Amino acid sequence: MSAATTRSRTPDRLCAEAVELARAAAEETAAPGVVGEHVGMVVEGDRVVTHLFECKEPGYRGWRWAVTVARASRAKLVTLDETVLLPGSDALLAPEWVPWSERLRPGDLGPGDLLPTEAEDLRLEPGFSGEEVPPPNSAVSDEMAELVEAEDAEVAGGAPANLPVAPSRGSIAAVAEELGMRRARVLSRYGLHTAADRWEESYGPKTQMAQAAPASCLSCGFLVPLAGSLRQAFGVCSNEFSPADGRVVSLAYGCGAHSEAAVMPKPPRPAPPVLDETRVDEMPLRPAADSGSVETEGPAEEFGHS
Repeated sequence: MSAATTRSRTPDRLCAEAVELARAAAEETAAPGVVGEHVGMVVEGDRVVTHLFECKEPGYRGWRWAVTVARASRAKLVTLDETVLLPGSDALLAPEWVPWSERLRPGDLGPGDLLPTEAEDLRLEPGFSGEEVPPPNSAVSDEMAELVEAEDAEVAGGAPANLPVAPSRGSIAAVAEELGMRRARVLSRYGLHTAADRWEESYGPKTQMAQAAPASCLSCGFLVPLAGSLRQAFGVCSNEFSPADGRVVSLAYGCGAHSEAAVMPKPPRPAPPVLDETRVDEMPLRPAADSGSVETEGPAEEFGHS
């Protein structure tokens, strides 16, 4: 072990004894009563020592005031180097800082807030550029471009380049605007998949509501289908009594508010009475002999019996 290494691990006597100087510097930086007991010291180098004091500030449990003092070579006075507040081994620390782009969660955006989208966002891809000239990798060949220009000349009375005003109808920009494609960026395949996974997780066939539903949204009359490729798997619920009202739902989702879930059956009607007017019922003029307690033996009385 060299002599320099031995000296660096041995604290300087005057710097080690400068505890009150370090405490006064810590209290000047913090406040009286906040600096606690002296808990130790660390040898930083030749004639450089850091004194550690307990921090009594509420909310800084386990933190320590670190005051570094130093002494010049062959000098008898100890001078102050710096005073900082450092966390200890059991200090209460704030969570690691996370960028806002990773910290943002759905529902955090409020009125007036702006959420910039990164230029290299994987959820988006370039849409219609607005240029009339096809890009080099376009499917339109040079021969096809010449045929299109010849057709334009027949309809408009000349080539578009020779006309004073280029016809707007039939141009790439006009067709793109008519089809609703004049957007700088559109959803990429990755963006479609992430959106579909997110919607299916919230309102998909694996949810508890869908498992107990009598039927799926595919057969519900309140389903409003989406456009594009998502139409094959998703739609928008328009039933105000459904928990998914106004939400994008999977066609395999379902709830108890299905349009055909509880169709009330019509109450049964009794059959109308039938009167047979073509049949005659025979009614006897006298009661039958065995119909009562009247004795049939002997002459009948004139006015019956008492």
